[in-house]
Amino acid sequence: MTTPLLTELTTRAKAKAHSRTDACPCGAATLADRPDATVVRHADTVAKAHAPNTSRKDLTPRLTTATHLPGILLPPLAEAPVDLDGRLVTFWPYGTPVDPGAPDAAPWEPAATLLARLHRTPAPTPLPPMRGPAKAARAIARLRATAATHPATLPVLQAWNTLPPWARAEAPMPDTTTLCHGDLHLGQLVRHPAPDGPWLLIDVDDLGTGVPAWDLARPAAWYACGLLPPDEWTRFLTAYRTAGGPAVPADGDPWPALDVPARALTVQTAARATAKAAAEDRPLDEVELSMIDACARMAALPPELTPECAK
Repeated sequence: MTTPLLTELTTRAKAKAHSRTDACPCGAATLADRPDATVVRHADTVAKAHAPNTSRKDLTPRLTTATHLPGILLPPLAEAPVDLDGRLVTFWPYGTPVDPGAPDAAPWEPAATLLARLHRTPAPTPLPPMRGPAKAARAIARLRATAATHPATLPVLQAWNTLPPWARAEAPMPDTTTLCHGDLHLGQLVRHPAPDGPWLLIDVDDLGTGVPAWDLARPAAWYACGLLPPDEWTRFLTAYRTAGGPAVPADGDPWPALDVPARALTVQTAARATAKAAAEDRPLDEVELSMIDACARMAALPPELTPECAK
């Protein structure tokens, strides 16, 4: 269903694309149309309408950071967002995304290297906190509001309660200076210039300062739950260490640093899965159940074995 926002955003993307070249091939597509983001492409230009509650004060320095780190983050076409019917809109060059149908070609090493470079780079402008813990807290709030009686909700909430306050967005993070992406997964990489340029990180909505191990937490959680093959996890971790990433020690056991963020991402994923399954009135699938089982194991740990904070 075409909404007024989608129609107007498509028009804006077309106008921006035509302003950049006289030879526009006029290929157009809707890349995403969700409550939290609508993204459309026209030729080599992408327009994104950010979530309705996005703060201009927070988004603008994130755009500035992407502009000043062109070898790490995809730079926007303009540093300032524009207004569209109460939504903030940004414009970006198109990049070729990761192919989900080719898992053997997943760019684990480039992703890890980009993260290490990001974590080693001082923020070029003052930034708000990285939004990872806040997003996890929102997932829990949605679970409580929409699926309070679902059988999976109790172990998820019990696991949530084992996390330290900073990982629940209830206290400042122990690191307030390291530049972090905030929502790293393979969907956050593109090749630019398309189709074969170098890999770059995209999506600055959660960019900020905080605990860099959070950016490694999703692959770490999937590995711990048996959903990411050990060789792929090893490739990712080795590339991060080789590039001098500060989130984990250069050698030895990485889990003292990764444990809390990986647990938090497991709980966030389980909370979202449970809320979605409840809304769709369907059973949890095998992958979703593995996350619920992981939460149950977390909740079963005695308090003295529950980490207080990332080391």
